[in-house]
Amino acid sequence: MKVLIVNGSPRIKGNTSIALGEMVEVFEKEGIETEVLNIGNQDIRGCIACNSCVQKGKCVFDDAVNKAAPLFEAADGLVIASPVYYASANATLIAFLDRLFYSTGFDKTMKVGASVVVARRGGLSATFDELNKYFTISGMPVASSEYWNSVHGREPGEAAYDAEGLYNMRVLARNMSFLMKAIALGKAEYGMPEKEEHKWTHFVRNV
Repeated sequence: MKVLIVNGSPRIKGNTSIALGEMVEVFEKEGIETEVLNIGNQDIRGCIACNSCVQKGKCVFDDAVNKAAPLFEAADGLVIASPVYYASANATLIAFLDRLFYSTGFDKTMKVGASVVVARRGGLSATFDELNKYFTISGMPVASSEYWNSVHGREPGEAAYDAEGLYNMRVLARNMSFLMKAIALGKAEYGMPEKEEHKWTHFVRNV
């Protein structure tokens, strides 16, 4: 089994990395392969709504998004992590996720998602909610811990002292591992949920 981990922090060895490190150790013990993509310090532009991806099967901007797409498709789970900026995720990460989820046409149903947020003090819950929306609009079950998936720290390295936060990262990774394995067994025994044709509607209509 594989988990793709996307670190949205521009500090590759910062507090977000410390939080993710706790998860990686658990995944390894569970026999789950991990790959970490550090995209927070890359130049990633936002979606321009050109819809070229619909015809080409990939984003028109050939950057980290297109490199991540096949890794995402092959993964059983996706972890998204970000520091908190003004009660929101890193803008580079949001641009990356908008394009990654929209430009990839493969079925994401039953891939397990988990979000991790890191802050000095506030804005964690809002950012946590923001990141989880990528999963819930894509048919992806969301893994949880025993508290919000958050770790505190201001200066690089301070997250190592957040004992409860790191505990929750380990619980999150164990729960995510269990969920991925349980879903794999369910697929083998029962197959995937039945799909019906999507009904597209709009709030504004000509009457």
